Amino acid sequence: MTSASLPPSQVAEVTTSVLAEVGTAVVGMDRALETALAAILAGGHVLIEDVPGLGKTLAARSLATALGLDFGRIQCTPDLLPADITGSYIYDPADAAFVFREGPVFTGLLLADEINRTAPKTQSALLEAMAEGQVTVEGTRFEIAAPFHVMATSNPVEYEGTYPLPEAQLDRFMVRLAVGYPGREGEADVLHRRVDRRAELAQVDRVIDADTLLALQGGVEAVDVDRDIIRYCVDLAAATRSHPAVEVGASPRGSQMLMLVARGIAVMDGRGFVTPEDVKQVAVDVLAHRLTLTPQAWASGVQPGSIIESLLDEVAGPTSAPRVAG
Repeated sequence: MTSASLPPSQVAEVTTSVLAEVGTAVVGMDRALETALAAILAGGHVLIEDVPGLGKTLAARSLATALGLDFGRIQCTPDLLPADITGSYIYDPADAAFVFREGPVFTGLLLADEINRTAPKTQSALLEAMAEGQVTVEGTRFEIAAPFHVMATSNPVEYEGTYPLPEAQLDRFMVRLAVGYPGREGEADVLHRRVDRRAELAQVDRVIDADTLLALQGGVEAVDVDRDIIRYCVDLAAATRSHPAVEVGASPRGSQMLMLVARGIAVMDGRGFVTPEDVKQVAVDVLAHRLTLTPQAWASGVQPGSIIESLLDEVAGPTSAPRVAG
């Protein structure tokens, strides 16, 4: 299949198949997986922040397999060096010259496990790849072939030996997701599946290939966004900047990311237009991690997500149905 864009109905059909295949291995993460896939369709990167043992690594590997992407993994540690991510020059005796050996960042979907355990210098090497789709090694730039996406995990409970992610790095993640514990039935389902498959690792089959993913992403670019929807995204981001509990609100990149992920949600539903409900569905995941709280709010235990939820009640959205171009 070529990388030409696909119509919304076909995008919805394909993404439903992808999520169904991933769901054979990953239990209790339906909403998180839908949002993660919407972000990937919109060309973005995903941060999953939650306690260990909830299947975050399995979710990333399963998505990569179902999407037909090469999968790379970095286990982030304090002694991880930039070259361990980007690659480095190695001396080749046969040619009597230094040749570049690619690092794990040259892949389709890169899992940066426990990203907050690596030092800021190493985080910045990953930031260039996320922001520009390239790495720079000893003054030479190397392009990373598309599609390229990062799924990172972070443990919000354990702080010893961790480094807070800089705001610039957080801003490059299109969404930040919290998985949460599964319900009792979901947790029992995990155990039943482990017994039934008689193997440690769950197997996921490939549903599409990288070219088809590019075609799906082209379908997202064709989704129409009404001017009133654009204004709604801008109003929500702007409202964070004047909230009394927020020291630094969402930047214009935040409103842009909100629109992009909402388009991904719309096209996964088979629609060629975005509704206010699409924006509301992903607003917390897109905007909450872009807020810097005031010291007083942080000390009082205010959660950024609750601020976004309150703004969804306060900021007026479009009252008329979206107008579809053409």
